[in-house]
Amino acid sequence: MRRLSFSVRDELAGRITSGAIPPGSRLPPEPQLAEDLGVSRATLREALRSLEEDGFVTRRRGAGTFAAHRPRLRNNLDVNFGVTEAIRASGMEPGTVDATVSIAPATTQEASALDLAPGSPVVTVERVRTADERRVVFSRDVVAQALVDEDALERLGNGSVYDLLETAAQTAIQHGVVTIEPLAADRQMARKLKIPAGSLLLYLRQIDYDRSGDPVLLSHEYHLGDAFEFSVVRRGPGRRLR
Repeated sequence: MRRLSFSVRDELAGRITSGAIPPGSRLPPEPQLAEDLGVSRATLREALRSLEEDGFVTRRRGAGTFAAHRPRLRNNLDVNFGVTEAIRASGMEPGTVDATVSIAPATTQEASALDLAPGSPVVTVERVRTADERRVVFSRDVVAQALVDEDALERLGNGSVYDLLETAAQTAIQHGVVTIEPLAADRQMARKLKIPAGSLLLYLRQIDYDRSGDPVLLSHEYHLGDAFEFSVVRRGPGRRLR
C-alpha cells in the first residue's frame, strides 16, 4: 500500500530535524527517494512542496532539493495567538531564557497605548523566547499593574501572557492590532538573541483589546528574520481608484 503524502512529509521532516539528513545536505534524486519511501513520485513531490513551504527544505532548479538549516516558524497574522503557540504549532518545544519582571510608571507612549493615566504603574515582562533551545524572539510585554500582579507574572515561565491574563485577571483577549517593520539588530538586541549585529529582525508592535474594546496589553516582539514566516489573508479587491 502506498503511503499518504502527509506520512511521507512527516517522515522526511523527522529525518531532517533528527539530523539523519544533515542541514545543507542534498536529498537523493526523486526517483531514488520515492523508491526508498515506497511512494509514487507525485506523492513525493506533494510532500516536498509542503516541506518547502514550512522551511524544512529548499529546492534549487537544476541542483536538487536540500535540507534547510532551520525550519521556519509559520504564523498566520489573521489568527491572534502568541509566540508560545506559534512554536508549538511548528512542532518545536518553546522555552524562555533571560526573563525579567519589573514595575515602573508608564511612559507617555505606554500610557497612551493602554489608555492609562500618565505615570500609572505597569508591569513589564522581558523574555527571550526559544524554539528547541534556539533563541528566536525577544519580547517585551506591558500590562497595567491593576490587572495582574508581579508574582503571577514571575510564575509565567514558558507560558503565554494571553493565558495568564485569562486565568489570573479574568481578562480574555478579543482582538489585537499589529504593525510590522523590518529592523537591523543593534548591539543590544544582537547580544540578547546571540546573533551578529545587523542581522535582519521583524519588529511587531501589537495592542490587544478585551471584549469591551479596552486595550489591555502592549507587546513589542523582535523576531529573527530567517526563523519566521508570516502570512495574512488580504480581502478584496477594494474600491478601485478612477
